[in-house]
Amino acid sequence: MPRYLRPKTEGSIFFFTVVAFGRRKILTIENSRKILSNAVAEVRTQYPFSINAWVLLPEHLHAIWTLPEGDTDYSKRWGLIKAKFSKESKLLFHEEHSLTPSRNKRRETTIWQRRFWEHSIRDDEDFRNHIDYIHYNPVKHGLVQRVGDWPYSTFHSYVREGLYPENWGEGVSFSRDDSFGE
Repeated sequence: MPRYLRPKTEGSIFFFTVVAFGRRKILTIENSRKILSNAVAEVRTQYPFSINAWVLLPEHLHAIWTLPEGDTDYSKRWGLIKAKFSKESKLLFHEEHSLTPSRNKRRETTIWQRRFWEHSIRDDEDFRNHIDYIHYNPVKHGLVQRVGDWPYSTFHSYVREGLYPENWGEGVSFSRDDSFGE
């Protein structure tokens, strides 16, 4: 059985991609957004972290988090968030017919993919590139024509803070080589 090693850099910044099981388009449904928001808030009270950027798409999400100094356990946080979401949304989204013996053995639902993808942010340029990628993602996936038209993103707070102009992203493109974990 392969062993997946995660970086153990303390107080670091990480980019994540987390995907719904089977890439089902369940995450932007109103109930899902509320359940996910509550799960994240609850976990943050117990295991603090800062959210630097976030985008929620129908079947996946991207986020950048900063963990506190001396703390490296983002896997625990994602595990708790996914478990809380799964528990609250099981009646809505669990598909018993898709449950495999492996998922059953691990007591998993059919709501999330088992693993997530993470990347340690290396420097300021890497940080900016990943933030731009997160905010441009709804356009990349053809969900909207303009970045500002997607409501489930930290882009709007970046505009309010003066970090992006409202029309940011017009004329921007990301190649397939810049897929950042998709």
